[in-house]
Amino acid sequence: MANYLIIGGDGKEYGPVTEADVRQWVAEGRLAASSLAKAESDAEFRPLANFPEFAGVFPASAPATIAPLKSSASADYLQRDYELDLGGCISRGYQLLKDNFSLLFLTTLVFGAIEGMIGVLGAIPFVGPIFSIANLIIAGPLMGGLYFVFLRVVRGEATEVGDIFAGFRRSFGQLFLGKLIPGLVAGLCLIPVIIAAVVLLVMPAVATPHQPPDLHKLLVLIPIALVCLIPVAYLQTCWTFTLALIIDKEMDFGTAMKTSWKQVNRHWWQVFGLALLIGLVNLAGALACLVGLLFTMPIGIAALMFAYETIFGETKN
Repeated sequence: MANYLIIGGDGKEYGPVTEADVRQWVAEGRLAASSLAKAESDAEFRPLANFPEFAGVFPASAPATIAPLKSSASADYLQRDYELDLGGCISRGYQLLKDNFSLLFLTTLVFGAIEGMIGVLGAIPFVGPIFSIANLIIAGPLMGGLYFVFLRVVRGEATEVGDIFAGFRRSFGQLFLGKLIPGLVAGLCLIPVIIAAVVLLVMPAVATPHQPPDLHKLLVLIPIALVCLIPVAYLQTCWTFTLALIIDKEMDFGTAMKTSWKQVNRHWWQVFGLALLIGLVNLAGALACLVGLLFTMPIGIAALMFAYETIFGETKN
């Protein structure tokens, strides 16, 4: 049985691996029809879809919209610097929404409807935990699909509302892990707050159930929470582009986390500032009876994807 060399989404060469390994990676969403490979006896790399032995692995009539996004095969972005124009990202996001309103508004509406429905169902006694677990599983792939649509629009590529589900058809496992692992790691930073809350509030409430909460203990808990939020904010900012890197460059979640971490830390305050600015824009939308979020969310996502293009695109944006 022939062995193969593979070019991963990070531009690195892997292998040799067996045909079974290649098929498994395709099934896991780590390889696509356009992923470059060659048998050990071949002279040049070519797309996996061009190998007769893998003809049945990829759907013969796969939609053109699921073709990989245009991204640099080499990791030249790791060597170059960048500068984010925070206000420019927001204004370009607004213009992108204005020029593609129906597509981006409906895509955001579908995303919000799914997350909102699961949130409501998650509050139902007994069956609620089932929906919470379901959301844990689909959140990464769904968000990855949202980024997929916005990136294609930013790049002027054909796309449609249904491509929000692209994350379920490509890199499902990696997107799931790319959402889960950063969340778990950041969540560990909140353990001191949880312990303090149990000791200061929960245990006294259980011991003396009819006593009102001690205000002084609550005031002690607030600074502990604020201190714990510092590493959470740092980590979440460092991993801002993890899902976008997975869906765009077909990286595994570990490589995507490291790549996002490395590039964000070149100008951490700029990325944090953009995230803060997007948060303020969404807060304004939430204050407009929550309906405004349907208009501010796509602006924020588009702004984030413009920042992604500046940092990770083929050319300095």
